[in-house]
Amino acid sequence: MTEYASISGAPFVAVVPARLASTRLPEKPLADIGGKPMVVRVAERARAAGALQVLIASDSERVLEAARAHGIDALLTRDDHPSGTDRLAEVAARLNWSDDTIVVNVQGDEPLLDPALVSGVATHLARHPDCAIATAAHTIHDAAEVFSPNVVKVVLDAQGRALYFSRAPIPWMRDAYQPHCAADAIDIAAMPAPEAAPVYRHIGLYAYRARFLRTYPRLAQAPIERAEMLEQLRAMWYGERIAVLVTHEAPPPGVDTPADLERVRSLFRSE
Repeated sequence: MTEYASISGAPFVAVVPARLASTRLPEKPLADIGGKPMVVRVAERARAAGALQVLIASDSERVLEAARAHGIDALLTRDDHPSGTDRLAEVAARLNWSDDTIVVNVQGDEPLLDPALVSGVATHLARHPDCAIATAAHTIHDAAEVFSPNVVKVVLDAQGRALYFSRAPIPWMRDAYQPHCAADAIDIAAMPAPEAAPVYRHIGLYAYRARFLRTYPRLAQAPIERAEMLEQLRAMWYGERIAVLVTHEAPPPGVDTPADLERVRSLFRSE
């Protein structure tokens, strides 16, 4: 059992944004996993988390039909949304959720997501009324992950709120890392594991207050967001606070490629 599994629940709704087009894995939301579409498997995880309502939001009627065939509510959304957050914003506006409604964005390619983490992030936001968003992170112990641009890091303040997200290695361990940096190169293989301060890997699961979701589409892209290609930096650029739930366990990886899909299918076959 994970350390966030014992957190008492807070009322929340869950939305699974599902865009049918995918470059690396065509029609990913409809990929069969143990007899059900992947997006349905994800929605079932959100249900198991105790969400008051679970909704699949998609730009495809085929996804909606698959959802409804398995008893999952679904809503057709516009096909021009640049991000899943924008899709959630349309849902929040159309359903007229109150400002304080907590909405969890459950990524449609996470069929192994722990329901306890979903409810944990929702409860974490409820416990931080000064924050518009809550997300999660876990400790990194591998220097190669610290230096990987594919691993998003987050630095926290004393209250556990995000100070910054980056693809760069943050915080920079000056005394530990500097000896392995030449003028023209960084010897990652020689880097020690981070010890001077915790390094956290961001987990891409978000809980929002509906108030923020209605504001988000009107916010222009921020320079730091464009630089890092991280949309959560837009919220921080405009002064919104993000509470971060820290777990020492990494969640199972999502499905991005055919190899990922086969790995997940094999896990369901073995159950």
